[in-house]
Formats: sequence, C-alpha cells, structure tokens
Amino acid sequence: MSPAVPETVLRELGRTEGGSEALGLLVRDQHTRRLVLLRALLDAAGAASSAVCPPGALDRLRRDWTLLEAAERADRAAVRTVLLYPLAGPWAQRCLRGLTAAGPTPELAADLAHFSALAAAAAIRARLPFTARLTAYDGLLALPTLGALRTEPGPPVPVETELSEDRVTFRQAGAGPVTVRLTPDGARAGDPRWLPVLTLAAVRPGAAPVPLDDLDPYRTAGTRLERFGLSAVTSLNSTHRSAWERSWAQVEPLLRIGGPHRAEETATLLHCLVPLSPPPGSAPSGDGSAQCSGTRREAFGAVLTSRPATPAFFASTLVHELQHTKLAALATLVPLHHEDASPRHFAPWRSDPRPFDGLLQGAFSHIALADFWQRVALGAERLAVRDQAWAEHARCREQVGAVLPVLAASGALTPEGRVLVNEMITVYHRLADTPPPPGHLTRAMAYVRTARTIWRQRNGT
Repeated sequence: MSPAVPETVLRELGRTEGGSEALGLLVRDQHTRRLVLLRALLDAAGAASSAVCPPGALDRLRRDWTLLEAAERADRAAVRTVLLYPLAGPWAQRCLRGLTAAGPTPELAADLAHFSALAAAAAIRARLPFTARLTAYDGLLALPTLGALRTEPGPPVPVETELSEDRVTFRQAGAGPVTVRLTPDGARAGDPRWLPVLTLAAVRPGAAPVPLDDLDPYRTAGTRLERFGLSAVTSLNSTHRSAWERSWAQVEPLLRIGGPHRAEETATLLHCLVPLSPPPGSAPSGDGSAQCSGTRREAFGAVLTSRPATPAFFASTLVHELQHTKLAALATLVPLHHEDASPRHFAPWRSDPRPFDGLLQGAFSHIALADFWQRVALGAERLAVRDQAWAEHARCREQVGAVLPVLAASGALTPEGRVLVNEMITVYHRLADTPPPPGHLTRAMAYVRTARTIWRQRNGT
C-alpha cells in the first residue's frame, strides 16, 4: 500500500465519500502540481529557442513573474486564488506544450500574453498597485477570476492597465478609458465594455462563491467537446444568469438530503462552473430534460455543464462530476490499475466500448449517483420527487451491477485499486438493503438488458 494515501482515506474515497482529511489530501496534491507546472513554464521559456520564445516575450514573461512574486508577498491567499483557478490549468498545459515544441506554434503568442493578464489579476486581487500593458485577443481581454474587457474585434489590441487604490483603469487607443471598481462582491463597472464574472453563492458558510465563468478563453481550449457528447460553450445574458441563480439556490438543500458529505465535497472541490449551451433536445432557453456535463483532468475543480432541468438534476450533476474529479486526482497520487487503454468493455451508460479506466471512472460516479438518489428518495417530501429519485437510483445501481464483476475480476488492479473496488462493492450491496419499489427495479433491469443487446449489435460482440 502506497504511503502517499493512507488505507483509511482509500476506503473512504472508495465509498465515494470524503471528509476533510481525504479531500484535503487531493486538493493539496493538485495545488502543488499546479505551482510546479507554473515554475516549469518559466523554466521552459528560458530554455526555449528565440524562434519559439523571442527575447521580448521572454522579458515580458519575467516581468510578469516578478509582479506575481510581489503580489504574493502582499497577499498570498489572493494570488493563490488566481494561480490555482481551475481554468488556469488548461492554459498552463498548452503554454508549456508550445514552449517545448520544436518550432513556433500559432497560439503561443496569445498564450504567453495571457500570463500577463493572470499576473495582473493576481495583483488586482492582492490590491498591489501596478501599471502594465496587456493584450486583448479576439476582442476580449480576460482577467482570470475577475471578468473581461471587451475591445474592438480584429488584430490584437494593447491595453494599458493601472490599479490605483480600489480602481482598475483600462486605456486603449481610439476608445475612452474604462474604470472598474473593486468591491467585496467582485469587480464592477457601469461601462458595458466590462463583463464581470458571475458568481453563485457559496455552498456553505465559510466557503468561497462559485464562479459561473462564461468568459475565460481557456475554459474549453483543446477539449474537442463534441467528441465527448458535449455542446459548445455559451455566453449568458441576464435571463440565462437569473435562471442559473434560481436553480443554484435550491441545490444545497438537495445535496444535504443526498448525504452530508455531498455538500462538503462540493464546497471543497467545486471552484468553477463553465456553462455549456443546451444540447440537442432542449429548447433554445435551455429548458427540457436533455443535458450534458463533463470535467477536465487539467482543470481540477471545474465542472462543465449545460443548465440542468431541475435543481435535483443540478445537484446530481455535481455529485456525478465531482466523483470524476476525486478519482482523477487520486489516480495522479497512486496508480489504481495497470490495464491497457484498449476500448473493449460494455458500459450501460455509453454506446461505445470503454477502456478499463473509463469503466472504473463511470462505475465510480454511478455508484455515487445511486447512493445520492436513494437518499433523496428516502428524504424528499414531495411524491413526484421521490418517484423520480427511485427511478434514477434503480437505473444507476443496475448499471453499476453490470460492470462491477469486470472490475473485480481484473488481475491488473494495484493494491490501492483493489481497496477502492472492494469498497464500491460494499456500497453496492448496502444499497440493496433499501430496495426501490418493484416497478422501478423491473424497468431498470430491462433498461440494462436492452442497453447490452444494442451494444452487442452495434459493436459486433
């Protein structure tokens, strides 16, 4: 057993739970990796050829780093909010790939310029006075965690940026200045050219508000969303934002009904929501039962999702996706298996063959959903909610039951992976102590049988 992860923590995570020790271990490791990645980025820039990173870009990067260091001395926590922001991960990964490439890549100039915006955002949060020349691309200068300045579309636009006391002033050629006032609630301006990041209320007292970020240019960079059945990112108008806020306001009570640990893991792990456009089957407003969601391993703490149809499905989406976040973070700490990556396994929640790792990820999230929906079914007051919850519980538990034998039979599980799967099996059997109404169970069993038949026909096995 690896000393990096105590067995008690493994067992707790295997039950899809996680107290302060278990979640804190995952968070600290991910944050350390992010800081190492940022340092590697600076080192890679210094080692890159002048064709990849021209002297002017390298000098600017070093000035940005100096500003970051000064801001951290002023307010370490404020700077870490920016450096550890989930969507800074995809940017840093892409920037590092560009700096270590054999030759210049088309997007590297914009990626390096974004470091200036990140350093400026850190200084703004730390209330460290500064002046800097930033660059807007594609008509937008994004300051991570704060918002974005809309500029004229077209070629890159230099923007002189100054922080003095509690005001940030942006100046660009041919346009009047934009002044943004810093308040405890965020960065606000009466000028429509400034687009603040919307924040949703904290899940629990003491936790941070959750950004609903429809501005960051790296929120889906390089994801090929359609490959994973996800719709495109979207920008929110005031009507859309109000709908998100109304639904979000009802999520926390449902998380608590679904288990006291669900609200805790959401408050600890969720640091950003990225809104996606409604998937096929939804009305243009986003209303309807169709929904899609996902996570990104390099964006620890972010959940990408279209707006769920109901607060209950909003809560279940968080439960589902945060299990992927937890398991991916755990797998970076300690290997869970040595199976190959060939897609060959049946998973009732997918139409295509899945690799072993995808099967483990899916089973882990669905056993958490089965537990969540059972608790909602037992704790909800409204009959319609209870009935829907039993249906969801039965389907998720039957789906997990169809793949657990494959996971348990693997000879490639590491000792840590074996503990994890054994705990999942324990949860699976515990859920049977309170079975759903017979009709729901019958329909769930038929659903999985039909899914298996269709899968075999489609995949020729």
